[in-house]
Amino acid sequence: MIESEAMASHLQELLSPAIFNQQALFRQLGMRNRILNLPLMLAAVLTLLWRNVPGVQELTRLLHKEGFLWVEATKVTQKALSKRFLTFPAILFEKVFKELLPHLQQQWNSRQKRPLPDSVSFALSHFKKIWIVDGSTLEALFRKLKSLEEVPPGTLAGKIVTVIDLATRLPVEIWLTTKASRSDVKFEQDILNLVSANTLLLLDRGFYHFHFWQQLIEQKVDFITRIKKGASFQVKEVFSNSYALRDRLIILGCGKNNTPVLTLRLVEIRSKKQWHSYLTSVLEPTILPPYVVADLYRRRWRIEQAFNTVKRLLDLSYLWTGSINGIQLQIWATWLFYAVLVDLGDSVAEELSLPFEQISLEMIYRGLYHFNVAYNKGKATDPVRYFSDPNNQDLGIVKRKRKPNIKLIVAPFPDRQRGQENFFFQNPLTSCSSA
Repeated sequence: MIESEAMASHLQELLSPAIFNQQALFRQLGMRNRILNLPLMLAAVLTLLWRNVPGVQELTRLLHKEGFLWVEATKVTQKALSKRFLTFPAILFEKVFKELLPHLQQQWNSRQKRPLPDSVSFALSHFKKIWIVDGSTLEALFRKLKSLEEVPPGTLAGKIVTVIDLATRLPVEIWLTTKASRSDVKFEQDILNLVSANTLLLLDRGFYHFHFWQQLIEQKVDFITRIKKGASFQVKEVFSNSYALRDRLIILGCGKNNTPVLTLRLVEIRSKKQWHSYLTSVLEPTILPPYVVADLYRRRWRIEQAFNTVKRLLDLSYLWTGSINGIQLQIWATWLFYAVLVDLGDSVAEELSLPFEQISLEMIYRGLYHFNVAYNKGKATDPVRYFSDPNNQDLGIVKRKRKPNIKLIVAPFPDRQRGQENFFFQNPLTSCSSA
C-alpha cells in the first residue's frame, strides 16, 4: 500500500503524546536514544501492518529510500533493524497503546449522531460499562532462530485474553501468556482486579465457575453467560412463562465441596424448535428485560469479530518472528492499529449518522488504498469525508442490510402484554453469523 501525508499526519497526531510520555521509561530501561529509537520502531511496526510490507528486508529499503509515517529517509542495515526487533522492550509499545485508549474513548464520547443498538442503549441506562471477555490462541511459532531449533514443530506462540467495550468496540485490556493451553479461568483474578462496580460482563462458558461468579457479585459486577447443558437447578420464582419465553429465578449449585449456592436468573427464548438459554446475575427483569438479555449476549460475538480483524485482516495470524519479544511487539502494535481503525470507522458512522455495526472495518482498511490514490491526485484530503461521500459508496464501507430491522422488545414481562403471540425475536445464532 502506498502512503499518504493525511494518514501519516493522522497517526502522528494520535500517537505523538503517548510516545513522548514514554521517554522516561525508555531511559530507565537503559535504552539510548539512537537512530532506532521508540518513534522509529513504532513507525516501522505500524508500517509493516497498514502498508502490508512483506518483511524486514523490504522495510529497510522503504526506510532508506523514502522513510515512512513521521520518520524521514534513514539509512540503516537490515541486520541492525532485525536485531532491534528481537531486543526492543515490548513494554514501551504496550504503554503507548494503553495511553492512547483514553484519548480514543474521549473521542467516542464526543460523537452523538450515530445511534447505539437498542439493547446497548437500554443497558447503559443502568450500567456504566458493558464489557466482553474472551481468549484466543495465537498461531504456531516460526522456528528460524537458533534458540527455537529444538522447539517441536507446530508449537503455538501463546494465548491472549482480551476485554472489549461493547459500546465503543475499543479494547480495554489485553493479557498475554506463552502457555497456549492455559485455561480461561486462570485469568479470573486479572478480571476481578480490572472490573469495577456497576459493570456488566458478557462471558462465554470458558468462565463457567461458581466461585468466580460469586466474587463478581460481591464486587457488585453483573454478568450474562450461557448455562451448561444438563445443569441442575431449582426454580425459585417465575417471571414469564409462555410458548416462546421462560424467565425464571433459579437456585444453582448444591453446596458440596465448598461450592457456593447462587441465586441467578435463567432466561430461555424459543427460536423455531430450539431453545436458547442465558444465565444472568441481574435478578430484576425491569433492569434487564429477557429479550434485552438475549440480544446483549448475541452481541458477545463482537469480540470474535475483533479477533478475526486482528488475526486475518491485520495479519496477527502470520507471526513475523519466533522470538517472544518480537511476537509481543507485533501483538501490541496490531491491537493499537485495530483501535485506530475502530476510531476511524466510528468517525465515518458519525458522519453518516449510522450505527457503528453498519460500517465495515475491513472495507475501510482496504479502502485506504483508494483514499491514498485520491489524496496523491489532489482529489481527497480527509479519509472520513472520503469514505462518507455518496460517490464512494461502491467501496462497500456501509454494509448491505441482509435482514429488516426488528424492534427489540424491552418489556420486562412480555407474556403479560397483549398480542404476545405476535412478538418476534431473531435467532441469536443466525444473527451472530450475519452481523
